[in-house]
Amino acid sequence: MAWFFLILAGVLEVVWSLGLKYTQGFTRPVPSLITGTAIVASMVLLSRAARTLPIGTAYAIWVGIGAVGAAIGGVVLFDEAMPPLRVAFVVLLVASIVGLKLTATP
Repeated sequence: MAWFFLILAGVLEVVWSLGLKYTQGFTRPVPSLITGTAIVASMVLLSRAARTLPIGTAYAIWVGIGAVGAAIGGVVLFDEAMPPLRVAFVVLLVASIVGLKLTATP
């Protein structure tokens, strides 16, 4: 269950990080509420995962999922550039996330 909680926490991190763009500095109520809820839920799920998983592994994977998701979401939703070097670094992040998962103890 810890890995499920961690992956879901990472997905919610993507939701809130991308949601920040829609809040316009937390001046729009509905996007602000969705973003705030996603932040809290993401943290709660991360803390649940960290009960079993090493905190260094859990936190790094959580951040990695968020970073990769935000980078891809920025391209898809906000028409941000994705030059080849940026793609290479996103691939490195994914490789790091997989490596951490493969070497985690529980």
